[in-house]
Amino acid sequence: MTSTPRIPPAEITGVYGAVLKAASRKMLGDVPEALGIMWHNRPVLRFSFGLGQKAGRWHACDEDLKSYAHMAVAALIGCSFCLDLGYFQAHNKGLDEAKAREVPRWRESDVFTPLERDVLEYAEAMSQTPPSVTDELSARLLEQLGAPALVELTAWIALANQYARTNVALGIEAQGLAASCGLAPLAQPSAVTAPAQPTGVASRA
Repeated sequence: MTSTPRIPPAEITGVYGAVLKAASRKMLGDVPEALGIMWHNRPVLRFSFGLGQKAGRWHACDEDLKSYAHMAVAALIGCSFCLDLGYFQAHNKGLDEAKAREVPRWRESDVFTPLERDVLEYAEAMSQTPPSVTDELSARLLEQLGAPALVELTAWIALANQYARTNVALGIEAQGLAASCGLAPLAQPSAVTAPAQPTGVASRA
């Protein structure tokens, strides 16, 4: 583990802490450092867990698509913890881990379908500041997914941004979860590809 958190992890204590640690070991095989960092503020920790649990009950959008979208957000923002966790979860949930592995280089990869590429592009476009989602991209997704699934995908990507940006700001990095399962390392882009800028925004280069 190469994590260098900006807030040192707190000791996780008490009955609630014991329950969290047991649940973490059951789901992840370990107690991630992130849990100790968030333990400093229990209300925030409970809120974060609650959001994740409720979002996990959404089923209007395909789970593979949401998995790719979450990892695309993590790759763009630079959250190594989210990338590692997303790859690990894809494996544990029986999703297409071969495609999940390719998400960091999705623009160069030929393993994704046109719909999957639209979802990945949408995740990146939503994650720009300001967001750069176009009418054309949104219309394609609406036609292919339907309104309920597109609303869910959009909320899922927004939630992924919250988690990824929180982790990056706090200095929370990958825990080696995927490696502990024997998964091949995540693919790396052969070159940095700048995401498209929103219309009317001039480049600073």
